Amino acid sequence: MFSGRNSLLYGPMEELQELQELAFIERPIRRSLKTAEEIDQLTVDEDLNDIERAVYLLSVGQEVQRLSVISNLPSLVRQNPAETFRRVVPKVREVLNTSGAEIQLSAAASFLTILQDDIILIHTHTYSILKTVLLHLNHRDTVVSNAWLETLLSAINALPKETIKQEVLNPLLYQSQLSHSLQTRLATCRIIGKVASKFDPHIVKKELVPLARSLCQDVEIEVRVSMCRQLESIARATGVDDTRTELFPDLVELARDEESSVRLAAFDTIINLMEMIDSDDRVHVVVPLVMSVCEASSQGDETVLASLSFQFGKLCSGLAGSLSDEQKGRLLQRFKVLCVAGLQTEDINESKLIRCNCCYNLPAMVVFADSTHFLSELYPSFSALCCDPEVSVRQSAAASFHQVVNLLGSNVQVIHKELLVLLQDDALEVLDALMNHLEETLEAVLSRGENLTLDNTLPELLSALLFAEQKVGCSLRWRLHEKLLQRYSCLARLLPGELLHQSFSPQIFIILTTNKVLPVQKEAARTFCTFLRYNRKLEQRQEMMERLIQDLAQGRSYWNRLRFLDVCETATEFFSRKYFNKHFLIPALELVHDPVANVRYKLCQLLPRLRSSLRLPADKQLLQQLDFCVQKLLCREKDKDVVATIRKTVLELDKLDLSEPFQRRQERDVLDQKKEKEEILLLEMKQLERQQNEGKLIHEKQTERKRRESKTSLSATKSVSVSSSGAALSSGKEMRKAKLSRSRSLSSQSTSKPTNTERSVKVQDLSSSSGPGKSSVLQSKDDSLRTAHFTLSTQSTSSMPVLIRSNTTSLLDRASALDHRTSTLDQRDQRTSTLDHRDHRTSTLDQRDHRTSTLDQRSKTMDRGCGVKDSQSRKLSINRKSNSFSVQSGRD
Repeated sequence: MFSGRNSLLYGPMEELQELQELAFIERPIRRSLKTAEEIDQLTVDEDLNDIERAVYLLSVGQEVQRLSVISNLPSLVRQNPAETFRRVVPKVREVLNTSGAEIQLSAAASFLTILQDDIILIHTHTYSILKTVLLHLNHRDTVVSNAWLETLLSAINALPKETIKQEVLNPLLYQSQLSHSLQTRLATCRIIGKVASKFDPHIVKKELVPLARSLCQDVEIEVRVSMCRQLESIARATGVDDTRTELFPDLVELARDEESSVRLAAFDTIINLMEMIDSDDRVHVVVPLVMSVCEASSQGDETVLASLSFQFGKLCSGLAGSLSDEQKGRLLQRFKVLCVAGLQTEDINESKLIRCNCCYNLPAMVVFADSTHFLSELYPSFSALCCDPEVSVRQSAAASFHQVVNLLGSNVQVIHKELLVLLQDDALEVLDALMNHLEETLEAVLSRGENLTLDNTLPELLSALLFAEQKVGCSLRWRLHEKLLQRYSCLARLLPGELLHQSFSPQIFIILTTNKVLPVQKEAARTFCTFLRYNRKLEQRQEMMERLIQDLAQGRSYWNRLRFLDVCETATEFFSRKYFNKHFLIPALELVHDPVANVRYKLCQLLPRLRSSLRLPADKQLLQQLDFCVQKLLCREKDKDVVATIRKTVLELDKLDLSEPFQRRQERDVLDQKKEKEEILLLEMKQLERQQNEGKLIHEKQTERKRRESKTSLSATKSVSVSSSGAALSSGKEMRKAKLSRSRSLSSQSTSKPTNTERSVKVQDLSSSSGPGKSSVLQSKDDSLRTAHFTLSTQSTSSMPVLIRSNTTSLLDRASALDHRTSTLDQRDQRTSTLDHRDHRTSTLDQRDHRTSTLDQRSKTMDRGCGVKDSQSRKLSINRKSNSFSVQSGRD
């Protein structure tokens, strides 16, 4: 009992003690506040204007008030420049004489802002600023002095030449002497380099070059380094000839200085001035110098290595035409060493910087080594940089990846593996660097278009792209996710529609429906509309639209219905009015019945854009539905925000047709017609591609069938030729029978002449013997037989009986010899002659007609030769009769 009572009793006492401790802590805070006296000092009369208040605070105010006035000096100059420079700036100059470093820095920054923003008329008030700057340029504090120096260098750009020569250049001749401080001489070097571009070459050569050469011989290392880096601007101001005679010898001497920092500064200046050095100096001076620097860097000086790696690409590009093959090989070998510098040592920072510089110089080295030799010379180094253990090195490699891809051209598939590695990198910084130029990279990699579907590397690339999106989507880097989706929209132009529809469209739709970051959702909507716009298959476009309607416009979540209105807003930019009104307008107007006020509020904001997509009289019904939607919102809406928005929207709709200029409307109509033509063309291209593919398949089938038939016809030709010869022999038998009958008739009528009809019958019998399906072998044999038989027409009449007898006898002998072969080939002829019956029928008939006409002509010639003398014809008939009997006896 007492324990419980004690806990109740001592609990509030502990709280009281804590409150007392808090009160004790607050007491010093209250005591440190401003007193009434201090508050009176900080109080300013409210009736004073800005200029008077600034003058008052600079005169009697505290340091914090003066600091505030000096920081606000640019705004005072914008409001009233004349009064500010007349009353405030002199007070500022007085304050600077006794102020500390904080006010000095604030004043230098304010004057620098005034000069850079061109707030004032330079020729009017710059002189007063210049006086203040020069007065505090040699401040004892180095930070303050450098701040005023930056202000002076900025003022030089705005000052006229006469002012610079009188107020800046003349004091430099005195300040460059060794008697002045190191800080003053360093400032003189920078001022000389800045003012060189303001004067003509002869003034620079006369006034500035001697001063610069004297500072190059200064005893202090910092002065020689600073002046050496300013020689580039002086050389460009003087020209090529004066640079070669006046400055180049000093640069070469500085490149041999005993201090490494001076040598590096001279080396960098020579590389930057490479285009101003003639070929002889490059070969005899610069190339040996470069080789010596490369050899010196191999000894392990990290500072030399860092500077050399940064300038290596420019160095090789400038000396490409002056190097031998052996020297080129040495430079390439040195670059390879720099690409892996520090991987085996503990000096991480310097070596990491060296490898980052190598990534920066990779495109220049690809040009230097020639892209055709990339695989053998630079690919191992490039691959090592893309797989480097340091994130910053891989980030640098990703930043220059698109340049290497463009330089490789048709050999881009060589670095396909490295692209996959960077896309699948664990560090989002690497992906961010790669996304900056991803569209350019993918255009080069996927330049082969739809033929890549047959490539094994394409599925790997698509998987890597999807993996990168999923990795970025799981992180909190929504800006990177937005950038990635924006870059992925180029895939609609680079990938086949079927592949894009299967791989990327579902993933983009998931982002559209599930991601909660509004900029990412809007970018996903744009990318999805892009995929829908360039999809050539009508079925796939209908499927995508149905999914938009079902999952977004008719979705259960009001968030998805809001996203559908965002898609509609984007679709008005991508699609033609005809396509938009057909697929998007009605589902959007149906959201007027949505139970959530936010959806109706969004619809009200979208109504003017929907109205601008309608054109009368074609869209009269759609316009009536839109008017009905507006009337319903006006009459039945209860949410006050929606009511206010719809009333404002009605006013915009009334002014829509009147406020839009005719020229702008005409431009929009032309653009809409162009979009509509492109949509029709995309569908026609898909149909044309389908027809071409079908035509290719048919052509391939026909080619394959012809190839098989040609093989079959080659085997059948031999058998057909043999069968044709057999048919010719059978026709020869019929001829011999006809000859035998005619010889018998001649023996009974020995005084009668042979008529032309008999000759024609003989010729017709001979021509009819060549049936369909005969081959070229048969034709050659027939022609030889006919040539031998009809040579009598070309001989003299006295020798005709002998020629006829001999030729006829030889023909009959050949026919009897081939008669035995005919019987053995008849069966094979019947079997193979039907194979090519259709193909050879037309050609054989044409050949038969030609032969018939030839035989008719030859028979007429023979008739003329035979009708000269009756006695010769009588001998011919007797000889034929005897020959026929001999042939008949031979056959028996």
